[in-house]
Amino acid sequence: MNNLPPLPAPKPENQARGKKNRAEGKAFEALLDRSFDYFNGKGFCQIDKTPEPMKILRRMPGGKFLACFLKKAQPDYKGFIKGGRSVVYEAKYTSRDKAEQSIVNEEQTGYMDKASALGARCFILLGYSTGAVYCIPWHVWSDMKRYYGRKYVTEKDIQQYRIAESWNDRLMIPV
Repeated sequence: MNNLPPLPAPKPENQARGKKNRAEGKAFEALLDRSFDYFNGKGFCQIDKTPEPMKILRRMPGGKFLACFLKKAQPDYKGFIKGGRSVVYEAKYTSRDKAEQSIVNEEQTGYMDKASALGARCFILLGYSTGAVYCIPWHVWSDMKRYYGRKYVTEKDIQQYRIAESWNDRLMIPV
């Protein structure tokens, strides 16, 4: 039997904030997908979303299934640009006024470090609830303490990495 005490009831304000954050995160990901699809279609690059590694535990009616993640996620987007150079992007979204370096997990950090050492161009795509998106080079993100004196960044810190949005609702992501 389970001797653990029951979990406290979730607070409605936390549930509402979580729902809002998930919706904003999905909108951010959709914007990135549209942007990469646009550049892929123009022949500038081939950058694809990395699927989450998961195992299906049980199939259910209506095309649904119960699954679990097999391991922590790899970086969100990988591919190559015209000329053959590899690129890797990890996308993060925050509704807070700062982004902690630790939002990139250990497995993602290891992957980015290795890809960078092998010559890939690696970036963190960071979206804020203000609507601004930043493309921060991996060497800056991974050595944040040296660049900013702390292990988090604010929008003010990273203005030089802000990405412009084009007239057709696409981000002008550097590749």
